[in-house]
Parts: sequence; structure tokens; C-alpha cells
Amino acid sequence: MKVAIVYFEGLKKKELIDLCRGLADGIEAQGHQVDIIDGDRDINTNLTIYRYLVIGTASISSFGGKISRQVERFLANSGILTGKRCFAFIGKAGIRNIKTLQKLMKTMEHEGLYIKFSEILSKKEEAVFLGKKLHIG
Repeated sequence: MKVAIVYFEGLKKKELIDLCRGLADGIEAQGHQVDIIDGDRDINTNLTIYRYLVIGTASISSFGGKISRQVERFLANSGILTGKRCFAFIGKAGIRNIKTLQKLMKTMEHEGLYIKFSEILSKKEEAVFLGKKLHIG
């Protein structure tokens, strides 16, 4: 199954990329094909061809609760997303991480995505473990 991991910049970009690579390693261990997409730079990506989406970001402020506006723009211009199953995650940064995750999920649901799971991740090892256990099929 084709899986896309889409990430957007936040306070800790390097850590977020590591989390995406960890998730990709875990998901690939399940036998799925994974593409990692930088949502800030790969703006013309069509997500319609993917069966499962993983969307991640980190807060853009130290106080949390705010995500990049690029998330909304990218999802709105990424093809047919309604009904696609997905996983939402944020990289732990600053305070009010739950508020940041809620904002991301609200943005995803606005585009018609069906969120099956969400998580706040802080280490690559957590991401690998979660990627192996994530129910994608």
C-alpha cells in the first residue's frame, strides 16, 4: 500500500524530519511503500494516489497551539482527500502540545480526512515503534 508522510516546518525542523524517517522505517517494516513529502517545498504534490496519509508538524510558537498556515493551503490543493484514512502527529516542542495537535486534527478534518490515530512524538525510536504498530491496512 502507498503511504505518504507529509511534514510541515515548526520550531524543531530537524527533529521533525527524524520523526518522519522513523515512522517511514516502521511503516516500511510492515511492507508498505512510503514517500516522505516536505509540505512547505513540494507544493504541487497530489495525495490522491496514496491510500494512507501521515501528517505531521510542530508548533510555530513556543506557547503552542499554532501551526503553519501552509498545512491548510497544502491540503486544500492536494487532490481528493475526502474519506482518506490518516494519522496525525506533532513533534513535541514548547508547551501546550495537545492544543497544537488539536489544531492540526481540526485542519485535517476540515479537508475531509478520517483520522484513525494521533500522537505527540519526541524521539525517533518512538516513531519507529509506532510505525511498526500502526494499523494501515
